[in-house]
Amino acid sequence: MLDAPETRQRLAAEIASASEQGVDVVVVHGGGKQMTRYLESHGIESRFVNGLRVTTPEVLDAVVKVLAGSVNRELVSAFIACGARAVGLSGMDALLTEARQMSPELGWVGKPVQSDANLLNVLLAERYLPVIACLAGDRHGQFFNVNADQMAVSVAGALRAHKLLFLTDVDGVRGENNVVYSTLNLDQCEHLIAAGLATGGMRAKLESALEAIQAGIAEVIIAPGATPGVVGKFLAGDAIGTRLVAPAAMPKAVEVRNA
Repeated sequence: MLDAPETRQRLAAEIASASEQGVDVVVVHGGGKQMTRYLESHGIESRFVNGLRVTTPEVLDAVVKVLAGSVNRELVSAFIACGARAVGLSGMDALLTEARQMSPELGWVGKPVQSDANLLNVLLAERYLPVIACLAGDRHGQFFNVNADQMAVSVAGALRAHKLLFLTDVDGVRGENNVVYSTLNLDQCEHLIAAGLATGGMRAKLESALEAIQAGIAEVIIAPGATPGVVGKFLAGDAIGTRLVAPAAMPKAVEVRNA
């Protein structure tokens, strides 16, 4: 979605509008398509394990240049054009998000250990809009490529956010027979992963959503970013995408079959 200027501008306008209305908003972004295109142009192969990009030193160099560079700058400029006071960041800035290496197999892929909300709280208090590239670091200054969903969960947890919205390029979480779930409970999420029904990027999103609920985030929505007005619908509590909430408030899972 960030790759298409018209979609990027529409989402920026929707998020900027929410910020202008007094909602404290923090944006965490990836940029997978841009990364793959950059790597292909430089003759570097993209390999994935469970939805995570294997990050060699050459890939990590590209991650810094593309995600924290061009993609972040383009998104910040889109927010600025909408009147928002956007500030571009990465997890390395003030060690906003600290990470550790996940496994040698994945190379320089990091798992967030913790996020520090102090800088973000300062920016939000002055009505700035933080825009964070999914690039984290450690106390030795080592960069790590971090899955954007995992980083969003870490940041949301540090901020004690009430809601977390994952904007994706599908209608929501699909199960058997191509069913889209309007709501999911934690057990069903685990079943979709264990049964191999949620794979790749969606598996990573579901695992992150589970972590978010377990970390105290009251509500997580996995929603189609291509839907006009998606941010406003999310904030209004309208039914959109797939909704996960903390167990005490969780209704019975509902399936929505496409017509």
